[in-house]
Amino acid sequence: MVEETVKPTDLTLDQVKPEINLTSTHHHESNGCLNCAKPIAEKFCPNCGQKSTTHRYSIAHFVEHDFIHGVWHVDKGLLFTVKELFTRPGHSIREYIQGRRASHFSFVTLILLILTASTLLAPYLHIKMSDLIPMRTKNVMNSFEEFVTKYPKIFIVILIPFNSIFSFLWFRKARFNFSEHLVANSYKAAAELIIGLLFTVLMIFYTNLKILTIVYFSVIMPIVFFYGIWFYYQLFTNCGYSKKALFFRSFGVILSIAIFQAIFGFLWGMFQMMSMK
Repeated sequence: MVEETVKPTDLTLDQVKPEINLTSTHHHESNGCLNCAKPIAEKFCPNCGQKSTTHRYSIAHFVEHDFIHGVWHVDKGLLFTVKELFTRPGHSIREYIQGRRASHFSFVTLILLILTASTLLAPYLHIKMSDLIPMRTKNVMNSFEEFVTKYPKIFIVILIPFNSIFSFLWFRKARFNFSEHLVANSYKAAAELIIGLLFTVLMIFYTNLKILTIVYFSVIMPIVFFYGIWFYYQLFTNCGYSKKALFFRSFGVILSIAIFQAIFGFLWGMFQMMSMK
């Protein structure tokens, strides 16, 4: 007799547990595993090992579970998570938020690992990121712009809550709470950090400043820009938006954060000039 396999389907937040109010903080036990859709009757799924009860994200769960667990535990799923982030980023993270979490690597641990790797590689760099900025631009940069140029990876992490605010505002109809936007944008930031880490490795073995500058501004930055649109477009698929609306709103999130950075940098520069008088 051939056993019939049950394939997981792409669910919306409303479909994860039809009988559950979206304001609930838990995905309660049911007859099917949220991660692999296999029948489940105990605390853990016998097929994939995921708990039968998973939390919907909240600020408390974000801090108490993911941050603390991410710092002190290194789970399975690193290669799987990296692969998913660059093959189906939005779909994968939406499924993670909906409850399929057994195969994913903690976003906190992933970010910490990338930052640690970048720190360990730093002594081997012959060229710094600030060297890619034209001298004329350096001479007029304020302290905020200097920080962004000197510590681009740290700045990506700092931007996570601001990206989350804008994605929350642009995609309100998706009914993701703010903590779920934080989770999604943390994974997006991890992917951007991985791209930056690959460029750091390139800078170790290749030291032609002119070519590296062209690669960074003509290849790396456009990749990060279009990755963001791709990420949000997939993340909010099946949330009630048309394809045009998805693209427009995804672009809107990226544009909003760029405008926010520009305005903040301008105001910071004005404040710095006034304080020097």
